[in-house]
Amino acid sequence: MKPQHVQELRAFNRFYTNIIGLLDRHILNSNYSLPEVRILYELYHRSALTASDIIALFDIDKGYLSRILKKFEKSKLINKINSPSDKRASVIQLSPKGKKEFEILNRASDKQIEKFLKNLPDKDCDELIKKINEAQKLLKKGLGHE
Repeated sequence: MKPQHVQELRAFNRFYTNIIGLLDRHILNSNYSLPEVRILYELYHRSALTASDIIALFDIDKGYLSRILKKFEKSKLINKINSPSDKRASVIQLSPKGKKEFEILNRASDKQIEKFLKNLPDKDCDELIKKINEAQKLLKKGLGHE
């Protein structure tokens, strides 16, 4: 690996995080941070997760996750149910309100990406997606996750 490789990948990261607004305190003009939206995403796409599952998925600090989940509970976005397999754990699921809130965020995210791609011809979009997939494959290989 050349030092230039590190610098170029970091430059791309800065470029991309800037255009999608990751440095904003709240994502997609919402009341949620990036970690909060990612947790909502996982809860929407998985039937039941425990706090331990979320910690493992994101390598997130337990205290930070606890504050996020308390915020979600207070906003009635999630329900906690006693785990049938482990009485010490709770299964976390999105409430109907939480599902609706996620769907609003998801549509906003789709519109944001559509805005980036709207001036590119389909051929260029196809090429971009192909290169993104190649980059993901190489990064996974670099992490040992082939």
